[in-house]
Amino acid sequence: MISHDEARVHVLDRVAPASPATISLGDAAGLVLAGDVVATETVPPFDNTAMDGFAVIAADTAAAPVTLEVLGTVAAGAAADTRIGPGQCMRIMTGAPMPPGADAVVMVERTRYDEPAATVEIEITVPPGNHVRGAGEDVRPGDVLYTAGTVLSAGHLGVLASVGVGAVEAHPRPVVGVLSTGDELVDDGRPLRPGEIRDSNRRTLLTMLGESGFDAVDLGIARDDETEIEKAFLDGARRCDAVLSSGGVSMGAFDYVKVVLDRIGDMRWMQIAIKPAKPFAFGLIGDTPIFGLPGNPVSSMVSYELFARPALRKMAGRATLHRPIRVARTEDPLGRHDDGKTHFLRVEGEADRHGRWHIRRAGGQGSHQLTAMARATALAIVPPGVEYGAGDEVEIIPLGTVDG
Repeated sequence: MISHDEARVHVLDRVAPASPATISLGDAAGLVLAGDVVATETVPPFDNTAMDGFAVIAADTAAAPVTLEVLGTVAAGAAADTRIGPGQCMRIMTGAPMPPGADAVVMVERTRYDEPAATVEIEITVPPGNHVRGAGEDVRPGDVLYTAGTVLSAGHLGVLASVGVGAVEAHPRPVVGVLSTGDELVDDGRPLRPGEIRDSNRRTLLTMLGESGFDAVDLGIARDDETEIEKAFLDGARRCDAVLSSGGVSMGAFDYVKVVLDRIGDMRWMQIAIKPAKPFAFGLIGDTPIFGLPGNPVSSMVSYELFARPALRKMAGRATLHRPIRVARTEDPLGRHDDGKTHFLRVEGEADRHGRWHIRRAGGQGSHQLTAMARATALAIVPPGVEYGAGDEVEIIPLGTVDG
């Protein structure tokens, strides 16, 4: 057996970030910038008001309350072509350009507008710049908005749209195919015959890929036939940036996956000193990474978390590949296992208001017991030969929306 770290390093050393591409802003959410983005426009592009009210000359309000002549109204999207002089003002709506001559805004709540008389009483004194958003206050041409490596979120995309950026150079989102293998698998909803099981792995992995921010492609089920398996893998390697398969990576007499992949790919078949997910395969068909995950449902999910997800994040250009490791206090005894393997136990729990995690077993720990994995919010890391009692601190890997 090899260590978890050795297997992880082997995989990560053989994948690389996807080549940058020009991606439209509408498709760029969650992608990683491949270069710096420099502003070519000013934001705001002109002085404008942050409030509904009256655009004034601040000095005219020094003796407030004062009454000013109202020359007209400036709406958002329009421009005032009338210059304001002493004793004059203009009614103005949020976002509208400041009229020439005005240097402050009095919010409407501190005024009394006499529309028939075209006058307004200003109740307060305001300084120059009051409620005025200055041109270039947020962004100026030449500003480096975001540097290479930035993961684009909603806020980033909003800023880019505000300066007229329609596309960015970014690492494309990996397209990942998911293939199940085995004669025993059924996914058509019919009653099971003796020896058959329903294929849950494919649905699980497709969903996990989506939650991780990757584009998932369903490659279906390949039966235990060398020709069918070969066709499925070659099709996946042609259509996708990477392929995840589940099943056929152990030492069974009818595991044709190994035979086929050794013929068409450059593979390494590993027995890793962990539980679950001991058997794991990784290699390349041409330049396409192939991840051979175990067939047991929990093993497949844990294998994805530990090996496939970090590698796919590297392909996506992410700098942080792994989920964070936290320290939690366990409410249940965990361990002891004298089998030479690190155990990743399915636990559930949460952080308290101080950020301290408290965990407990999520249920049965068999690699076939998917319901416990579904309840789990973390994996507890239990080294070989170590036993944790109730109240002890243990390292965990939070799952779900907690990102790495």
